[in-house]
Amino acid sequence: MILQMRDICKDYPMGKTVTRVLKNVSLDVNEGDYLAIMGPSGSGKTTLMNLIGCLDVPTSGSYLLGGRDITQCTNKQLAEVRNKEIGFVFQSFHLLPKLTALDNVALPLLYGGVKKAERLERARAALDTVGLSDRVDHRPDQLSGGQCQRVAIARAIVGDPKLLLADEPTGALDSASGAQVMELFQQLHDKGSTIIMITHDHNIAHHAHTIMTIRDGVLSGGDKYE
Repeated sequence: MILQMRDICKDYPMGKTVTRVLKNVSLDVNEGDYLAIMGPSGSGKTTLMNLIGCLDVPTSGSYLLGGRDITQCTNKQLAEVRNKEIGFVFQSFHLLPKLTALDNVALPLLYGGVKKAERLERARAALDTVGLSDRVDHRPDQLSGGQCQRVAIARAIVGDPKLLLADEPTGALDSASGAQVMELFQQLHDKGSTIIMITHDHNIAHHAHTIMTIRDGVLSGGDKYE
């Protein structure tokens, strides 16, 4: 078991009242799973993604990631978990514009204290995995949207994380580039990656092997597709 959530709640103060955004969410993710979590705007899916990704902490409930109790971690420990255990892929790429593709991909290893020669070697290998070995010296403004997202995926996998967490990964792409990115996720899954994808798009969700739905802060479903 890579991830286990039990009775997760998340509250936000709204003036003098408190709004419960997540309501007793429970979730199990095993090694090699490919899960899509679907939900409309305002459903709580972004809040859930932030909790899964250790970008925020729950108000109540338990969360184990790789056997570690996330609810008991300090901010420094959470930062370490984010850097070493989770690979993030966002809709808007989040690449640094003045860095080359190679240096963008190597950033998590730099933060992790990996020596320069090793991190550049691993970054080159990650770019090769996503089909961009001929674009290592290109900056983001010299790449297409689809290529930028593939650089972002290379950055996400370069540290060999336990979990890939993708938030609307094709949201900023045209349909052809989006299809290529989804094919890449399938290839990574075939090689053993564990993937959680947050999306509002039925077509994107159906690339996953399991689909769950979140609505009004309640997570349900778990239908499997092979």
